[in-house]
Amino acid sequence: MIAHGKDIAVFTGNANPALAASICSELKRSVGSASVSQFADGECSISVYEPVRGKDVFIVQPTCKPVNDNLMELLIMIDAMRRASAGRITAVIPYFGYARQDRKAKSRDPISAKLVANLITAAGADRVLTMDLHAAQIQGFFDIPVDNLQGGHLFVKHYVSKFGKGNEDVMVVSPDVGSTARARAFAMKLGTNMAIVDKRRERANQSEVMNIIGDVSGKTCILLDDIVDTAGSLCGAARAIKELGGAKEVYACATHGVLSGPAIGRIEESCIKELLLLDTIPYPSDAPACSKICYLTAAGVFAEAIRRIYEEVSISNLFD
Repeated sequence: MIAHGKDIAVFTGNANPALAASICSELKRSVGSASVSQFADGECSISVYEPVRGKDVFIVQPTCKPVNDNLMELLIMIDAMRRASAGRITAVIPYFGYARQDRKAKSRDPISAKLVANLITAAGADRVLTMDLHAAQIQGFFDIPVDNLQGGHLFVKHYVSKFGKGNEDVMVVSPDVGSTARARAFAMKLGTNMAIVDKRRERANQSEVMNIIGDVSGKTCILLDDIVDTAGSLCGAARAIKELGGAKEVYACATHGVLSGPAIGRIEESCIKELLLLDTIPYPSDAPACSKICYLTAAGVFAEAIRRIYEEVSISNLFD
């Protein structure tokens, strides 16, 4: 029984229209007709050119750079759909910006992730569909259902085809202690052992590698992370396992390629042979091409999740 919405309608803002088009291609339908632009003073302007009354509306909009512009687009699109009497509104946020501000690290810090969750709920979203939240507990910041998809299985398929499953010469490496659980689950699926890079972060976007937990000597190592921002941590970890640990070669993968500031240059100059990213965030339009960066699409996973949400059936196996 379809409890909400008489049909699926997928719309997109300006953050990642290519991903929205790929999702719609998987669903065998076209992207909803709408324009997202700015007034002369910079305010966001939304125009929806087709009826959404009673429909199950999905708005695909990662809140990546420019974060605040893309967030406002999402909020105003949600409001427009709610006022147009959409049957149900799902905010499809492949990359959830502000996720790293999920706690008070020092006195008088904001918890911006909670604020953004409140804004999305207040705008009128009925549920949220996202992928690989930086901190899983952010799901609890929302008062509406949140489906947090996992992108790791897409990497597993790639590396199994590349190295085989249970290859003793391959080792998964967590770039920090905080990513240990994610790396352990990834290593179990690949059938390999894992190691951990123990580091101490002195200040934002800078880290100092301290030591490596595990023997990576002579191994082909796969660094797994959820976000690559300035790439300092990732490239530092790769250098440590290569130079200090004696690894044979280093590959890396991450769900979200933010790729800010010096990231592209650092990756190009690093010892990483290949950095595999998902297309939750588009490659920076103003950045030079990087021969080491490759993309896998998450469109199929999001399309299947949208289909199951519409049909009111379980999507729990998509979390694995």
